[in-house]
Amino acid sequence: MRSDTAAGGALAYVGSYVIKSYNNFDNFLEDKYTLIPAAIIITVGVVMFIIGTVGCCATLRESKVGLSFFLMILLAMFAAEVAALVFAFIYRGRIKGDLERSMSDVFQKYDGENSETRAVDYLQSQLQCCGVQTYMNWTTTPWFSSSNNTVPISCCKQNNTECTGKLDQPDLLNTQGCEVKLEQLLQDVMSYAMLVILGFAIITLFGMLSVCVITCKSGRRTGYQTLYV
Repeated sequence: MRSDTAAGGALAYVGSYVIKSYNNFDNFLEDKYTLIPAAIIITVGVVMFIIGTVGCCATLRESKVGLSFFLMILLAMFAAEVAALVFAFIYRGRIKGDLERSMSDVFQKYDGENSETRAVDYLQSQLQCCGVQTYMNWTTTPWFSSSNNTVPISCCKQNNTECTGKLDQPDLLNTQGCEVKLEQLLQDVMSYAMLVILGFAIITLFGMLSVCVITCKSGRRTGYQTLYV
């Protein structure tokens, strides 16, 4: 019971971590279906947590019907975990294309006040990057020409008070583009989720095999009792 509760809590945490990581940069992601794997593993985690909390596993194993029901639950969980793993693998490969389509549009809309501005500033300050592919990408944006040929202050290196955003201060700016860094971050998050899902899928598979063995032994004992009566 405790193991089911702990496993359910762990799965729910991983799913929440994936969703939170993606929500932090959702302005740069057009394909919201990327969160399907996270939603699946959260659902599986909640089911496992409920099973462990209620403590029904111990009582279900006392009867063949109960064992069969528990086996069906494990089978459904295993199928959901496999589906989440497949979706995660598919969407992990789509991250790069999704970012390429959306990031340039968001950066072009930067004006120092709107929601795109807040998203870009958060991205650049958190990942310590500047521009899409490189900091020079800012020279093609409306913001650059309207701000006396400067890049946003969020391009400045951390704890640097002398940075004004001028391109003649490259030593004070983060010069690496944000697309590569964000792509790597999101792929790392998805890879982490895939490893966790795979691990729990293997555990669930062994759980199904264990229930099958117990069910067979229970059936044999019932058969022997009927024979001697």
